Formats: sequence, structure tokens, C-alpha cells
Amino acid sequence: MNRRRFCTLLILGGLSLYARPAFANKASTSIEAPQTVPKGSEIKIRVTVTHKGNNFFHYNKSLRVLANRKEVAMWDYSSGQRPESEVFTKEITIKALEDLEVTAEAHCNRHGSAGPTTVRITVKD
Repeated sequence: MNRRRFCTLLILGGLSLYARPAFANKASTSIEAPQTVPKGSEIKIRVTVTHKGNNFFHYNKSLRVLANRKEVAMWDYSSGQRPESEVFTKEITIKALEDLEVTAEAHCNRHGSAGPTTVRITVKD
């Protein structure tokens, strides 16, 4: 390989590493839950996490779910114990005794969070 070709490949390789963060994003969540439920009922809440990047160096490091500002579920991940894919869903069941404000937030180990997602669930007597 001649020197010119080597330098060209080196520059292109460096640029591809520099541009790589453009293909990644912050971890985001969406919540599926009923809007209204009867008092005392068990409700299923599905939290979907979306995050481009799920490898040894770049992965979703945590998912936290709160109900009325109290933690009801938490998943911690590491480089060796990553989520199953770039988009994954976790399901929790909670008892609805009062109106609920459910918040979910996921964090990427490199880029952080896109911010919390919140839904309100009204409890009817």
C-alpha cells in the first residue's frame, strides 16, 4: 500500500469515527397505560425504551419508573448485562388506589436521557 492511499484511508477512518455519534441518540421512553381505571384495580403499565446503540461501549444503562414520585421499578444495565435490543419493553403491574402520575426515564451511558415521559391515570370510585 502506498503512502498516499494509507493517508487517505487513515483520514477516512478518522472521519467515520468522528461522525459516529450522529448515528446515536439519547435514550427515550414511551408509556402505555389506561387513562381511567376503577379504584383498587391492578393495572398493567408498559414502558418502551428506544435507544440507538446497544453494544459493549454504548448501551442503555438504566430505566426507572416512578408512580406519584415513588420508585416502583428500576432496571440497571452494564456493558456485560445490556438490554435485549435497541428497542425493548418492560411491563409492571401496580394497584390503583388513587390518581396516579407515572413517570419513566431511561439513560444512555454516553449521551444521557431525552428526558422523562409522564402519563396521568385517573382513578374512579
